[in-house]
Amino acid sequence: MILASATQDAFWLVLLGVVVGGALIAVITLALTGRLYDQIGRGGLSIDEERGRGHPSEGEPGGGGGASGAAAARERDEEIRQLLAARNERRARRGEPPIDVEEELRRLTAPVVDPTLREEVRQLVIARNERRQRAGKEPLDVEAEVERQLRELG
Repeated sequence: MILASATQDAFWLVLLGVVVGGALIAVITLALTGRLYDQIGRGGLSIDEERGRGHPSEGEPGGGGGASGAAAARERDEEIRQLLAARNERRARRGEPPIDVEEELRRLTAPVVDPTLREEVRQLVIARNERRQRAGKEPLDVEAEVERQLRELG
């Protein structure tokens, strides 16, 4: 009986020692590696980091936090031209006539306008023409004005 009581007392002491020791090791590990946990998920392919997306950041040359819209459009157009040139090479190897790269680029990068938006803009232009005529001004060309308005909308 005395042996069982001493074993039970020793068990609780060992258990207490393991729990306290584990807690101390956890606190020390957290103190030493706390910054590492902040970096989980970061890197060159991270969505939240500007540098990882190919945009110059504040400290890099040309940096202002990102590429301008015009520069991005030029880069996009140049990449599309390269793809179209490669397509032309494949067509030539197959004996097919080449396509006009610039015409195809214009077709591919032309904004796609929803037909309902086009109709709504057309109705607004017609209403504006009616107001202009009532004011004694000459009416606008409806189709040209619709296209101009859609270009401004981007």
